[in-house]
Amino acid sequence: MIGSGFAHAVVNAIFKAGRDKMSGRSLIDGFSALLVAPIALIVPLPEHAWGWLFASWLVHTLYIFALIKSFEHADMTVAYPIARGLAPVLAAAGAVTLFAEPITIMVGLGIGLIASGVIFIGASHNLKKQGLVWAGLTGVCIAGYTVIDAQGVRAAPSAGSYIVWAFMMYGAGIASLFALWRGRDFLKSAATQWRAGLVAGALSILSYGLALAALRIGATPRLAALRETSILFATAIAVAFLHERLTRSRVSGIVSIAIGAIVLVFGR
Repeated sequence: MIGSGFAHAVVNAIFKAGRDKMSGRSLIDGFSALLVAPIALIVPLPEHAWGWLFASWLVHTLYIFALIKSFEHADMTVAYPIARGLAPVLAAAGAVTLFAEPITIMVGLGIGLIASGVIFIGASHNLKKQGLVWAGLTGVCIAGYTVIDAQGVRAAPSAGSYIVWAFMMYGAGIASLFALWRGRDFLKSAATQWRAGLVAGALSILSYGLALAALRIGATPRLAALRETSILFATAIAVAFLHERLTRSRVSGIVSIAIGAIVLVFGR
């Protein structure tokens, strides 16, 4: 999950840096689908998981749209921690309530620390209402597809089967939808952004592939929160490469998130 978090932070930094974010996301998901397509010939079909895959595709589509809007209205060091920090709290609640997954006091403490970090970052920053709403919706969607995919990857014959077909569906659906939405502008953006899209697409497979593999063998509440170590990597990348400003309030929130992640790693 920590490896997944690092890869995810890099993908989102590449995405944030692009000028045409909708076209950029279309390229990322499109390349992901193309890269996994040959593997679909050798992995088993995801029997008993088609319903979960379809539900995940719907939530992922809304998630990507909300993510685009949140990056348009706020810095990555604000929008990303809010979205990623809110998600594990909601995912844990959903997994425990709907599917009776276990949760310990230490896991609850770790999740609480991560949530507190999100509050520090969002509440103490002069964030536009639109940015807060879109970042919040992004977090809700992340929680939704995390719980859905945790059930789906366990229902599939193998983790590889679910991973491959998930990316095939995301690529065919999301990439096509956003490319058509942008029309001719997509072709213009693709000419300059395709290399970044290819790299991010490959890293996207690594990121969520590792996450799904972990969710197949571990409890959702703990793992969903542990993946949010990506917030720490994303902050470092945003400051170093995107030249975003790091305030005291953001540092306080990030420290709380880091402590929460440590609790989740070593706590039981």
